[in-house]
Amino acid sequence: MIALTLGEIATITGGTLVNSDGTELVTGGVEYDSRKVGPGGLFVAFAGEKVDGHEFGPEVVEAGAAGVLGTRDAGVPGVVVEDQLAALAKLAQEALERLPELTVVGLTGSSGKTTTKDYIGQLLSRLGPTVAPAGSLNNELGFPYTVLQADEKTRFLVLEMGARGIGHIRYLTGIARPSIGVVLNVGAAHIGEFGSVEGTALAKGELVEALPATGVAVLNADDPLVAAMASRTGARVLLVGEAEGAGLRAEDVSVDGAGRASYVLRNGLDRGDVRLGVAGRHQVANTLAAAAVALTAGMAFADLVTALGEVGIVSGRRMDVFERADGVTVVDDSYNANPSSTAAALHALAAMGAGKRTTAVLGYMAELGEHEVPGHAEVGRLAAELGVDRLIAVAENARPILDGAAEVSGWRGTAHLAADQAAAIEILQDDLRADDVVLVKGSRYRTWDVADWLRRPEEVQPT
Repeated sequence: MIALTLGEIATITGGTLVNSDGTELVTGGVEYDSRKVGPGGLFVAFAGEKVDGHEFGPEVVEAGAAGVLGTRDAGVPGVVVEDQLAALAKLAQEALERLPELTVVGLTGSSGKTTTKDYIGQLLSRLGPTVAPAGSLNNELGFPYTVLQADEKTRFLVLEMGARGIGHIRYLTGIARPSIGVVLNVGAAHIGEFGSVEGTALAKGELVEALPATGVAVLNADDPLVAAMASRTGARVLLVGEAEGAGLRAEDVSVDGAGRASYVLRNGLDRGDVRLGVAGRHQVANTLAAAAVALTAGMAFADLVTALGEVGIVSGRRMDVFERADGVTVVDDSYNANPSSTAAALHALAAMGAGKRTTAVLGYMAELGEHEVPGHAEVGRLAAELGVDRLIAVAENARPILDGAAEVSGWRGTAHLAADQAAAIEILQDDLRADDVVLVKGSRYRTWDVADWLRRPEEVQPT
């Protein structure tokens, strides 16, 4: 964070100084977890259902924090505001105004946001100091929190933007207006909130509407709803994908036995062979979007081709492939799930499991609204069509996955309904073989215990 006194923070946020003459200088980071506040930091105190962060004020200041931002006096130097989220938004806006040389990249999409954000961060870090923290910090709290990690040394700031309704992305771009905007795809994620994929597209397109005329909109040429967003921006449009009209294009895509894609990258007359080190054919689209940002930022094409082959997984539970000591290969993609991302993971499982036994442990996919039952059945049918050998649906609300698989004539796999994650672990525990390939996928927390047990079976026992 740029250095600010508590007095300046009070002025920016419209807050009131308490226990302070305003001279305390914030030189460290802004944190809302008291355990992470370092010397010179600013602790943002929230009152939760079980814990009130204000009570940790004396502890964090004693440990070196400059002060506390909260909604009441914590008994230490601080700033009292009516709304911490609104205050953080104002702080982030002011911080960016004081960093005019900073290039801000914003990206959104129904799936792949965090992974692509990580790829963009890895590529841009080769060009200069970059802020692109791990995880999904894409809401009203995580977004300004990320912005406030930038300082005078930062050259690139990469911001992930989530949305669960119209106007959400518009609000975020009001905090930090990107000069480069990326829209990956429009799918059924959160369709319960948006009502339709067209509603999702309307919300996601708010990003390109916010770009300045001097900016660049990176759009997926393979997704018609995304490509159509070109008409909603005055910025320069760069289409990426495998379609004929893509300016930055992947050709001759192939996938090896480990599920890793290779392709020929074309940009005008430039051509290069890319071999990815991450699993999943869908990573072609993700890396193309990241490549477009890197080229826009000034990376040489030859350097880009090399760098794309070196990007890796940064944020956990997202196509994290590991091999156990007993020879079982696990694909931990359990962070979140929707029909599109689950389909991509199933295709990766099929590619990696060619000639082996494959198992898909699939949990409930949340926020699908009226599409809930058909959405789950859809991924079940795909799993069967791809020849998955064992299909384990976790919890009763995931049963339609098995119903969908049963509709596929000729599928010879086995279907299991596990009452909960512990039951799914017991199914796996009873029958795991060397050379099995196991995919774990589900909306947040629904299958995390299963993935953790597969990683550390001696530490995580089914209960």
